[in-house]
Amino acid sequence: MDADVLNELKEQVLDRIDLTKDMDDGEIQTIIDSIIIEKCKEKFLSLNQREIISKNLFNAIRRLDIIQELIEDPTITEIMINGPQCIFIEKNGYITKWNKVFESKEKLEDVIQQIVSKVNRVVNEASPIVDARLQDGSRINVVLPPVALNGPILTIRKFPEKPITMEQLIEWNAITNDAAKFLECLVKAKYNIFICGGTGSGKTTFLNVLSNYIPEDERIITIEDSAELQIKSVENLIKLETRNANIEGKNAITIRDLIKSSLRMRPDRIVVGEVRGAEALDMLQAMNTGHDGSISTGHANSTKDMLTRLETMVLTGAVIPLEAIRQQIASAIDIIVYLGRIRDKSRRVLEIVEVLHYENNEIKINALYKFREIKETPEGKIEGVLERTDKEMVNKQKLQMAGLNMNL
Repeated sequence: MDADVLNELKEQVLDRIDLTKDMDDGEIQTIIDSIIIEKCKEKFLSLNQREIISKNLFNAIRRLDIIQELIEDPTITEIMINGPQCIFIEKNGYITKWNKVFESKEKLEDVIQQIVSKVNRVVNEASPIVDARLQDGSRINVVLPPVALNGPILTIRKFPEKPITMEQLIEWNAITNDAAKFLECLVKAKYNIFICGGTGSGKTTFLNVLSNYIPEDERIITIEDSAELQIKSVENLIKLETRNANIEGKNAITIRDLIKSSLRMRPDRIVVGEVRGAEALDMLQAMNTGHDGSISTGHANSTKDMLTRLETMVLTGAVIPLEAIRQQIASAIDIIVYLGRIRDKSRRVLEIVEVLHYENNEIKINALYKFREIKETPEGKIEGVLERTDKEMVNKQKLQMAGLNMNL
């Protein structure tokens, strides 16, 4: 059935909706079904056609229009809407263009407003950029004109209903069983761990996996821009989320504010979803003031690049000598895990390094695991392994104090 007929049916449904009361989904569905039955009298429609039309009409009126089916598809991990006529999806690590489009720019704007209003956010020409999340935990980013030149831009990063486990990562060859056990011991022994990698490398997923190794008797505080972590193993859990400024540009709650507040809540560990700016200093200070076992993530193209970026982030929030910043970083962070997407689009742990100390104007690191590519199959798949290096772990005090005397 073409778009004109669907729009005609949609108008008929809207005409019958009683605007004087708050109609529930069942009442709306009854109206849709009755109109489709009337349509069948003038044009034969198969049962399958009726179901498709009913779903499309319901999604257009009560849900997120054409992208509702993408939201409901568990195999799709990213939805990228570059204006009303250009939609891309990521599925199984590959990005393809979708064959459907919005009927108009106004309809896309309506969907965007529907999304942000449900999470108490505001987006308009005066404030054209917003980050938020859907009820299912999906992360969204919106950019509107005049900032976006090709129409309203909506990006949705989806997360699985059931958290990914370390066993699944091992099965997908993202990490070896040996490295997974090593990291499990480090989390339990309260090493401060920093996860880094590029966009889409799986940092949040990996942070979630490691967080579920935290002993269940500890008090944990998670701090995020948009709540995404799914920690199931800890009962004494506090989840904090930032808040954007209001229309007047006031009352924003930042990551820095939340970290400072969390220190007064008697946490055993603090888990920061991602550091992007001046909050890096507060995170480092938290790690250095008795909150061992804290975990965070950041964007970087290598472990050394992450150390440099942390220096830059700290400098955006405070005027501190570079030497003092490097000493702070070396003292706070024990382990850096570097993730990446290789040529076949698969996500892998590429390196695990130990942060040693500050010496001769640089932070010394000790590479414990490195990814080695073995071969590329005719299908384009990369076979490789995360290998243990010949370097022994230096800082074993926390392991020994936790009673975990591994041969590292």
